[in-house]
Amino acid sequence: LKLADYVITEAGFAADLGFQKFCDIVCRTGGFAPSAAVLVTTVRATKSHGGMAFNDLQNEDLDALRRGIDNLSAHIEIVRAYGLPCVVSINNFPTDTDAEIALIEELAVGAGAETVVVNRAFAEGGKGAIDLANAVVEACERPNTFDFLTPTGAGLKGQIDAIATRLYGADGVDY
Repeated sequence: LKLADYVITEAGFAADLGFQKFCDIVCRTGGFAPSAAVLVTTVRATKSHGGMAFNDLQNEDLDALRRGIDNLSAHIEIVRAYGLPCVVSINNFPTDTDAEIALIEELAVGAGAETVVVNRAFAEGGKGAIDLANAVVEACERPNTFDFLTPTGAGLKGQIDAIATRLYGADGVDY
């Protein structure tokens, strides 16, 4: 952290798993706060979350995207719950259509992402990810209100309740 202007970590799969642990455990233990978060998605994954069969994912289906966006929306909500700017990176692949990319961009912004970027690194290598890098720098320079999900010293039940209700949307926890 002392040797670079920006340090990026891949905290693991999903905002409710790796991101939550990174924020509440690693940042608390390390005494630092993140500046922004990047959520990575693909057209194919979003269509799959919308119930589209694996063998059909290469076909355009805007309705499947609309149905599948709930998963990405939930992760955006989690990032926002920590008070961080949220950048959504759409990893672009050759089977993605312009209409599908535009719809994910629109739906992600509607769900609370400040910035949505099409990452073309799969086809273009490093130069295809320049827009993403610039978006991350811009997000890091914006003010944020990062805070832990639970206060330092919270008991185990308080931590479990917060994770269950604030991250997973549970009505409560029965012990």
